Order: sequence, then C-alpha cells, then structure tokens
Amino acid sequence: MADPAQVEAAGSLDRVLAGLVAEQPRGLFARFFDKPEPVQGLYLHGEVGRGKTMLMDLFFDAVPIAQKRRVHFHEFMDEMHAGMAAFRKSPKGRNADPVEAVVRPLVQSELRLLCLDEFHVHDITNAMLLDRLFSRLFAQGVTLVATSNVLPDELYKDGLNRQLFVPFISLLKSHVTVASLPAARDYRRLKFSGQQVYAFGTGPEVRAEIDRLWLRITGGVAGKPGTVESTGRQIEVRLVAMGAARFGFSDLCEKPLGSRDFVRIAHVFDSLVIDDIPQMDRTRSDAAKRFILLIDTLYDRGVKLGASFAVPLDQLAQDDRTAFEFARTISRLDEMQSEDYLSRGLRDAGDAAPEFATSATSPQA
Repeated sequence: MADPAQVEAAGSLDRVLAGLVAEQPRGLFARFFDKPEPVQGLYLHGEVGRGKTMLMDLFFDAVPIAQKRRVHFHEFMDEMHAGMAAFRKSPKGRNADPVEAVVRPLVQSELRLLCLDEFHVHDITNAMLLDRLFSRLFAQGVTLVATSNVLPDELYKDGLNRQLFVPFISLLKSHVTVASLPAARDYRRLKFSGQQVYAFGTGPEVRAEIDRLWLRITGGVAGKPGTVESTGRQIEVRLVAMGAARFGFSDLCEKPLGSRDFVRIAHVFDSLVIDDIPQMDRTRSDAAKRFILLIDTLYDRGVKLGASFAVPLDQLAQDDRTAFEFARTISRLDEMQSEDYLSRGLRDAGDAAPEFATSATSPQA
C-alpha cells in the first residue's frame, strides 16, 4: 500500500526532475552566453527510516542528465576541505581563494545536480564554509537536492558562533523547497522486524536463506553491481539496491581495505549483507583484523547487518593473537541481531569510527 507522505515527496522530486529536463541546453551558444539559473531544488527532512534516501536514489537514477552527482554530505564536505588544504600548500594557494579553487572543477564539469544525503551540520569547520561554498555553486547554476533529519532552521543548532552560520540558512531556503516526510512507519525497522538476520553453515540452503533476507531488505529488488568511491579508488560491490549492499567476505576482508574504506561504506549504505564469513584461524590473521575493524565501524554507525557464517559465532575465532579483540566483535555481532539494535536509527554521520591500527588495515591510498 502506497505511503501518502512518500507519494507527496515523490511529487516534489518529480517537479525538480521536470525542471532539470526543461532547462537542458538549447545549443552551443546558449551554454556560452546564457547565465545559468539553478532549478529550484528540494530539501527533504524527516525522522530516520522514513524512506528519504530511497526516494533520493530513485530520483537520481531517473534524472536523464550526465552532469549530476549523488554523495553523502559529510563525504562531500571532506572532499572540499581536503581540496582546500591541498590548494593552500600549492604555489597558487598563497594569494588565491581556496573556495574558488575547489568549486572550479565542479564548474568545469558543468555539474547541474548535486544530491547530498544526510545533510547535518555539527562542526564549526563545515558551518563556516557552507555559505561561501554554496553561494558559488548556486551562482553557477547547480541545483541542490538534500535529505536531512532536521529542518533548515535547526541546522547547527546551539553551535559555536551560530550567528555567522545563519546567512547560509537563508541562502539555502532561497534555493530549495523545504518538504517534510512524516511517514507513519519506520521502513528500515520493518525490513528487519522479526527476521533471522544470520544464517549458519554452508550450502544452497544457507544461500537461499540469505537470498530471501536480501529481497526482504530491498523490497524485492534484486539489485545490480555497483562501486563505492573511497580515497580515490573504486570498491566493487556485488549488489546494490534500495540503500543496501551485498558483499562477499573476501570482497571486504581479503583485500587491502582499511578504516577509511569501511567508514565510507558505512555512510553510503544503511544495510549490509555479507556472504560466506569463514572460521578464522591463524591462516586468516589479516582478514580477521579487517573483519574486527569492519564490525566496529558498522556497529558504531548503526548499520544493519545480515550475514551467513560457516560456523556459530562462538566458534568463529580460532586465533589466540586476536582473541581479545574478537571477544568484543562477537559481543557486538550478538547485539546487532537483537530487536533493540535493529530498531535504532543510524548514528550521526559526524561520529568517527574507531581506529584499529594494524599492518593489515594500514593501506589508505
């Protein structure tokens, strides 16, 4: 049965879509001589689990232009800060505007649509940058579509020197339509309610059980292969659908992935399914360390986990060298299948995942 609030929000996104289609360049000279005017965007807010990210993903896929980008808000801001820092260290950075320097590549790519998920301002470095950054983006004709858990007027609430941030709120509200998604149901919770999220053993029965869980999580969407960009490289994902991702254990723990990669994955997806988690002995020491780090990261973010294990949880670790860390991991895996954990929302995107420094997790390039 259709959710009336989601239908209304989809209608708002349709209006943005129609505007973007209508403003397609009329020709070569129009692109050179017409000052770009951004289509009025959308700021969709509501509590966790209401379907904001799902609607954004459907909207983004439907927009028939190449000059578009969809990214997590904090990932985008990290890119901006990193770009500014690099520019300041360059010879050109001594007397030039670093904000202009990070906006220039976006302008040169003719970016028309920027979709930012989980728009939430919690630190002063982002708060002080946003007005300068988006003044330039809007001036170049970029349309913003954002999801958030809070109203624009509540962004950076009680933050340090908030009066300096207030002009950005006015700028934002002048370029987006603010819409709420007061859905009556928490869809993220409904995906997992009453489900056995772990399966144990090997063979076709276990795979079939996890296949059924995957389709439950995705609402029947089979999904398709995808990638996650992290620190300049692409992480392959076996299946992506409706805010969820499906990996094999080897994809995550037997490749040179580290803390930043796992944090990135935890902020892109609200649910993960991991197939074929093996028993871990001394021959899998590095993979075990990555697995510990992965579970810590997912747990701290509140990501929902479905998985198949070759053996019961209490038999998973067979390496004395990681016994202490693995005891915490097993405890967290136990909690992550509980109704209490599955009913919680995601933690704030600004919360950092713990670092677990080992030679196995050090590659960050």
